[in-house]
Amino acid sequence: MKEPKDANAGGRIWNLYKKGGLTPAIASMFGSANAQQMAFIRSMTREQRRENALEMRLADMEAVVFDLETTGFYPYNGDEILSIGGVMIRGSGFEEVEPFYRLVNPKRKIPPHITELTGITNEMAANAPDLMQALHDFMDFIGKRVLIAHGSGHDKQFLSSALWRTSKVNLTHRIVDTMMIAKWLEPKAIHYGLDEVLERYGIEVTERHHALHDSVMTAKLYFELLKRIADRQVTTLGDLYAYLSRH
Repeated sequence: MKEPKDANAGGRIWNLYKKGGLTPAIASMFGSANAQQMAFIRSMTREQRRENALEMRLADMEAVVFDLETTGFYPYNGDEILSIGGVMIRGSGFEEVEPFYRLVNPKRKIPPHITELTGITNEMAANAPDLMQALHDFMDFIGKRVLIAHGSGHDKQFLSSALWRTSKVNLTHRIVDTMMIAKWLEPKAIHYGLDEVLERYGIEVTERHHALHDSVMTAKLYFELLKRIADRQVTTLGDLYAYLSRH
């Protein structure tokens, strides 16, 4: 049998790594553009968990509220990110910064029910940036800010998987989950999905399952939750984590 063209790629990249480091190795194997994007992503994940981050006051904490749309629920079984949305906030208000939104080419067919849910078609995705470019742009947008999401497990899992597959780094940004806050503040409620919580807090639903719209609605929800958090004398990120860890 004829040997595949890239059969020895792993060995070659390891030898290049030993001689000159990761970035030159990646540049040689995949091109300088990808190497630069990877180096940037890796640099943005360093030193995120500074101890003084826990001392940040929630009243003026800088954060990015984000959401992902994906082809399914299992990033380690072939599902991919379809879109990334995010809005920048400070304390209880939006920053005057253009929101973030990117479609992502998943390099696979989108299941029909996902297209029906999100409105993202195969044709739209085919013309979108690849995952590396989208992650580079998103990491540039969030910088060292805290991340906020509703039901963050899904988004964190996909983002962590994508960062590892593209850049061999883990997600190190601190994350605040509005679902967990709602469960702490409303322990007797039955449903904590975004639709139900938005309704309980009187927040208008614009367009669901759109990464940017969901980010904006989650940010508005966070602002409402923040009022109730302050009433309980919880003032810092560390305080909030401490309370959430008990519930």
